[in-house]
Amino acid sequence: MRPSSDTRELEYDEEPVQLDSRGPEGLAADRRSDPSSSSGRGGAAAGLKPVEFARWIWRQLTSMRTALILLFLLAVAAIPGSVIPQERVDPSAVVLWKDKHPSLTPAYERLGMFNVFSSVWFSAIYLLLMLSLVGCIIPRLRVYARAVRQRPPRAPRNLSRLAAYDTWSTDEQPAEVGERARALFVTQRRRVDVVATDVDAEIVVNAEKGYLREAGNLLFHCALVVVLVGVAVTGLFGFKGSAAIVTGQGFSNTLIQYDEFTPGARFDAADLTPFSFTVEDFDVEWERDGAGTGTPLTFDADLSVTAEPGSEPYGYDLRVNHPLEVGGTSVYLVGHGYAPRVTVRDGDGDVAFSGPVVFLPQDGSFVSFGVIKAPDAAPTQLGFEGYFFPTAALGDQGQPYSAFPDADNPVLSLIAYTGDLGVDDGQPQSVYVLDKSAMQQLQTPGGNPRALLLRDGDTVQLGHGRGSISFDGYQRWVKLQINRSPGKIVPLVGVLTAIVGLLGSLFVRPRRTWVRVRRDGGRSVVEVAALDRVSGGDPIAHIDEVVTALRPPATVPGRGLDPQQEEPR
Repeated sequence: MRPSSDTRELEYDEEPVQLDSRGPEGLAADRRSDPSSSSGRGGAAAGLKPVEFARWIWRQLTSMRTALILLFLLAVAAIPGSVIPQERVDPSAVVLWKDKHPSLTPAYERLGMFNVFSSVWFSAIYLLLMLSLVGCIIPRLRVYARAVRQRPPRAPRNLSRLAAYDTWSTDEQPAEVGERARALFVTQRRRVDVVATDVDAEIVVNAEKGYLREAGNLLFHCALVVVLVGVAVTGLFGFKGSAAIVTGQGFSNTLIQYDEFTPGARFDAADLTPFSFTVEDFDVEWERDGAGTGTPLTFDADLSVTAEPGSEPYGYDLRVNHPLEVGGTSVYLVGHGYAPRVTVRDGDGDVAFSGPVVFLPQDGSFVSFGVIKAPDAAPTQLGFEGYFFPTAALGDQGQPYSAFPDADNPVLSLIAYTGDLGVDDGQPQSVYVLDKSAMQQLQTPGGNPRALLLRDGDTVQLGHGRGSISFDGYQRWVKLQINRSPGKIVPLVGVLTAIVGLLGSLFVRPRRTWVRVRRDGGRSVVEVAALDRVSGGDPIAHIDEVVTALRPPATVPGRGLDPQQEEPR
């Protein structure tokens, strides 16, 4: 037989005491119970006085069911923030979304869908979740503190009713057996309490272990609050941004230098660390043989860093998982690509644009797409979009592709447009998107779209006095993620603490053990019993160990128990 995990009522020497197999948390739930929670109304709040109603609301908020519901709602509430463009992440995408969905825009603005994570309703869910956890933890901490200070529970009057039970008789005095039991439990790191009603009549040794189980449970819940606080601090006072920087160019830590910037709700631009750096060079090595051909082996950027205005610059080798740390701000290398250098001349022969243009990789072979804009061209503005092929080759159907990600045979393939780029109408534009609504594509004399194919050093005339475009080579660019997380260590500590607490709550098994020794007919009758407060343990094996340690070699089997009919263990 094994002890049931259900609550059981056992008779004690004085009054009946309820033993709850759920442990301190179960007792906490019982002690927090209040007649007003049901009062014959099935738990409804109808007819309660204001104070009673407030207590009922608080009880519902701090229940585990409510905490789980709030956690689920928080996950659901975060979905719109990843589906709908956010103003703090990409304002231009928000503008485009509003243009495409004019009927939905007013409702979305009222609901705060373009600022989900700083909206009132998202913050309310977040704060209610924290309040629910804190309100659940504090009463349990008080109950646990009282339980730790209390002595181990007294032995039930009828130990034989427990499944994990054994008894025998001996010639030893109760005090001798009791002292041996006390010493045994102390070596097993149990809390021990010895009760002697009469030195010559009866001694009871009460022992208990497993208090760290509830401590682990509480530690886990406290760690969740720590994680929430750390995330909140980072979200309020930190920021995250990114920038694509061409080799040879620099970056200053100011808002206008970022391609994307996501500030915290309480972030102040004045808190930006005034550092700067220049990307001197970027090196990448590719696997050229075997099954991993085309896989990057190493890539790193050589930076010249100025920690603050007026300070001496120093070199830094920026690599993956080797970020630059300056004044609490971290700079990570997260990507790279090619930036073809082009020169665009207008119909008057003047240079309308010259320099490298960032093209975005589309696949593992680093075929890259990009847009070139020449708003200063005359008589009309010029725009180009197309692909950069690092190692250009032709497929079976004559379509171009890149045979290798390194630039062994760079080719630039473009489509040219003339007209109004739309950069003067006051609306923000992405540098990676060409607005062709007011532009015309250049065509061949036969009326087909004209494709421009340029190798390194080539120049192509656009015709009809529109100018020309030259491919002057390429440079590399690096994608950097720049962020500041003032509370980033707090969530990490919280997660590690939560793991420790979870392990404690899973593997520590609380158990109560009693040894009663009483004189009967000139001999001492010893009773040993144990009760597990959680299922999954083996209290009978534990009793066997205790009996082996306490019983002297020559003893008389338990009185009232026939050894031939003893329950199998």
